[in-house]
Amino acid sequence: MGFSAGFKTLGAETQGDELAWQGSPPPWLNGVLLRTGPAKFEVGAAAYRHWFDGLAMLHRFGFDGGRIHYANRFLQSESYRNAIVKNTIVSDEFATNGSRLWSRILGPLTGKLTDNGNVNVLAYGGHDTVALTETPCPLRFDPETLETLGPFEWTDGLKNELTTAHPHYDAGRQLIYNFETRFGRKSYYRFTRMAPGSHHRSVVAEIETREPAYTHSFAMSERTLVLAEFPLVTTPLRLLFGGRPFIESYRWVPSRGVRFTVIDKDTGVILRRAEAEACFSFHHVNAFDEDGAVVLDLLAYPDARVIDAFYLAELRAGKAIPQSLLTRFTIPLGEGPVTQTVLSGAPLELPRIAYPRLAGRRHRYVWGASPTGSGFFDSLVKQDLDTRKLANWTEKDTFPGEPVFVPAPNAGAEDEGVLLSVVLDGEGARSFLLAVDAATMKECARAYAPHVIPFGFHGNYFANAA
Repeated sequence: MGFSAGFKTLGAETQGDELAWQGSPPPWLNGVLLRTGPAKFEVGAAAYRHWFDGLAMLHRFGFDGGRIHYANRFLQSESYRNAIVKNTIVSDEFATNGSRLWSRILGPLTGKLTDNGNVNVLAYGGHDTVALTETPCPLRFDPETLETLGPFEWTDGLKNELTTAHPHYDAGRQLIYNFETRFGRKSYYRFTRMAPGSHHRSVVAEIETREPAYTHSFAMSERTLVLAEFPLVTTPLRLLFGGRPFIESYRWVPSRGVRFTVIDKDTGVILRRAEAEACFSFHHVNAFDEDGAVVLDLLAYPDARVIDAFYLAELRAGKAIPQSLLTRFTIPLGEGPVTQTVLSGAPLELPRIAYPRLAGRRHRYVWGASPTGSGFFDSLVKQDLDTRKLANWTEKDTFPGEPVFVPAPNAGAEDEGVLLSVVLDGEGARSFLLAVDAATMKECARAYAPHVIPFGFHGNYFANAA
């Protein structure tokens, strides 16, 4: 069957089935893995066009005393509810138009910004666990029951049309940072910060732009926030009057190169603007300050054709996806050019590090999913940046998703812990949760779900209170 089964609609919802472990999971695994991702690709006679478009479903794997329970439930977003009631696609998504008006521009006036939180799951502090997409419309849900609780209401009055689903948490400052784009006669990039448990953002810095770039994530070091503007750009007029879906309103302009803007976290002062040769990236890995420079690791594609490769027709036809490489950019904060180094020859996506411990600090290990032979993600890899050694987990006709790193209690080594990944068994036409020793990349255990879980993007592990 291959990996195409991961792009089919899942209609079944479960309330908390106990699964059977095969193998020996870590005895200290005591918490919950929460994930979101697209799971409904058709509504009535209408079909979504792109992997990033499907209506969101939440997935919960609970761990307690060596047992594992699984539940899944559609996120009851306004986009979902309206689609079900009207039996057609209503909200505009990444590459699918629902309404005739381009709602990401007119959303603040019409209330039609999509809230289809199919990209990431985070805890905003307090009692707010949220599902995120790339609009400023987080949806709260109950992490135990997966019941949708309603919008996360901002109290700051800040307006924007786009944001990232990859906020950063600075443990030292105890602040959540994010990046936003505001379209208008004058368009702006904006960095914001917010205390966990708050609903009020404050502005770190605003930067005017004539042609906003598509920005899926950004970088954070201990001192700085870094915007990488890849040369996939648009204008408000093109978005408003072009009649195309959101992402198709952007155009690739390689002559612009990549434009880096480095911002001081505390003052909002621009510390450096610099450029590098053109590339494209969805995901930053990490950044850190070193020797008067910011060192930034990201997963670089030569261009933005990867977006076209993620249209559902291409994926369901089994076409191979483009490959990104782990690439390091060193940006001096004084004078001097940006240097660029490929750190690994292994293709890599959906990267994870020991984030709570090393966000914004120098890291040694990067884990991710890799398309090595089948055309889609078919192995989990671990790249050691000190020794340049590569280790992996792979199994015939299986297709793993993002490896979420869970550190062992009181971990000493950076890689002491386990990776949790949802894997499609292509031959058996079902999915399983895989636990892999993060140090050795050897399988610890797996537990089969009652159905195929459509390929998703991101999620996080939340430890139970001691």
